[in-house]
Amino acid sequence: MTAKTRYDRLSSDRSQFLNTARQAADLTLPYLIREDQTYSKGSVNLKTPWQSQGAKGVVTLASKLMLALLPPQTSFFKLQVNDINLPEELGPEIRSEMDLSFAKIERTIMESIAASSDRVVVHQALKHLVVAGNALLFMGKDGLKLYPLNRYVVDRDGNGNVIEIITKETISKKLLKKSYPAFDLKNNWENVDDTSNDECDIYTHCTLDNNRWVWHQEVYDQVLTKSMGKAPVDANPWLVLRFNHVDGEVYGRGRVEEFLGDLKSLEALSQAMVEGSAAAAKVVFTVSPSSTTKPAALAKAGNGAIIQGRPDDIGVVQVGKTADFSTAYQMIGTLSQRINEAFLVLNVRQSERTTAEEVRMTQMELEQQLGGLFSLLTVEFLVPYLNRKLSVAQKTGEIPRLPKGGIVKPTIVAGINALGRGQDRESLGQFLQIIAQTIGPEAISTFINTDEVIKRLAAASGIDVLNLVKSMEEQQSEQQASMEQQQMMTEQQQAPQMAAVEQKREQAAMEMIQPEQPQQPPIQ
Repeated sequence: MTAKTRYDRLSSDRSQFLNTARQAADLTLPYLIREDQTYSKGSVNLKTPWQSQGAKGVVTLASKLMLALLPPQTSFFKLQVNDINLPEELGPEIRSEMDLSFAKIERTIMESIAASSDRVVVHQALKHLVVAGNALLFMGKDGLKLYPLNRYVVDRDGNGNVIEIITKETISKKLLKKSYPAFDLKNNWENVDDTSNDECDIYTHCTLDNNRWVWHQEVYDQVLTKSMGKAPVDANPWLVLRFNHVDGEVYGRGRVEEFLGDLKSLEALSQAMVEGSAAAAKVVFTVSPSSTTKPAALAKAGNGAIIQGRPDDIGVVQVGKTADFSTAYQMIGTLSQRINEAFLVLNVRQSERTTAEEVRMTQMELEQQLGGLFSLLTVEFLVPYLNRKLSVAQKTGEIPRLPKGGIVKPTIVAGINALGRGQDRESLGQFLQIIAQTIGPEAISTFINTDEVIKRLAAASGIDVLNLVKSMEEQQSEQQASMEQQQMMTEQQQAPQMAAVEQKREQAAMEMIQPEQPQQPPIQ
């Protein structure tokens, strides 16, 4: 079966999800999802929503997810030593050296990510996940490449694991002929110079075969020999992402789909308010047909001019929908608030007594709502993304080969894990603050082990305490050395006084033990 035939067959399972994704995009960011058969290099006329609340929510949520999954200032992963598989003959000195080497590897990987365009593509993919619920990333030699939902199909097994991926792209025939000059495409090279038929569809078919991924490209049902590739399962460059998954469904569901009703209601009310406000803002004067006031004289009259006529013969057309507009405006405010809460848009209460603690608690409450959103992205994005990065870096020689045998264990420290550490830090800070307020600040030094507090705060902040925080032995040795040094300084200061006392004591002792000499008789 050719890739095109397989793509057309799997497209039927994708049609419902694609239609829902287009509806979600029309209410938020219309340029994300287009028609399946629509391809244009130029501008395409897209529907403009009557409200911008959906677009703001999508961009805000995607940015929050981006900062949480790939934080710019810290590493999103950590290489740890697995104590179970660590040989017994390796002492603590070897482990310390391994930790320092792992830290250097982490910095190398993060510098490689910062120098590439991965963050830009990941942010675009997160917007697709929020709106459409699905996105496909390919980690090639030139960086990440994003495939929207209308350009790929997938198939999964009963456990939800991906077993087949097919992508569809439209490229220029001239570029394809330049890359494969000796490849015979039968009579399809005819009309290559014709601008109306300059593009052709190229399909990339990726399947899981014997515990590895293999893929190739096809054009006009013929395989391009130089396009074949393979990769192990744990270093697959094809990342099929979902925002939410439902048991038995091949594709995911987006965040916008969950609140599609509120967005549709807000769209209709916003359109009615805009059109109604435009109609209410229009000023039209009416003149009675039997009035002596001429419409032309009324139209030409300037501000403050005096003309002949009766006020009863002149009227103004009024909409008279103020109460209805007020109801619609209140409903728009309610819908906007619900949408902002759904997409984690921070709205601080506007008042004179809004404290910093209230703002911090509101922000922390919004961040805690991300917990359910991170779990699937951590498993389907961060883990395979890190495995592929480590595999490529080891093959290219950017980092040394990691020891085998399960000694090294890569651990994700971003996403849901970062939220858990942040909650531990907040709880520990509140605990210490309550003790200081109820019992007194001196109770912390009396009842609390400061060494353990420092270690827990460092762990909650994702900081390695190796060679940073002094151990109990080091503190005791330093205290003992300080006491000895202070004692030596005291002895040096008291040395002259002690020497004088000792000298006087010796003189007194000499005088006491010195015997009296007898007088010699005079010599005759």
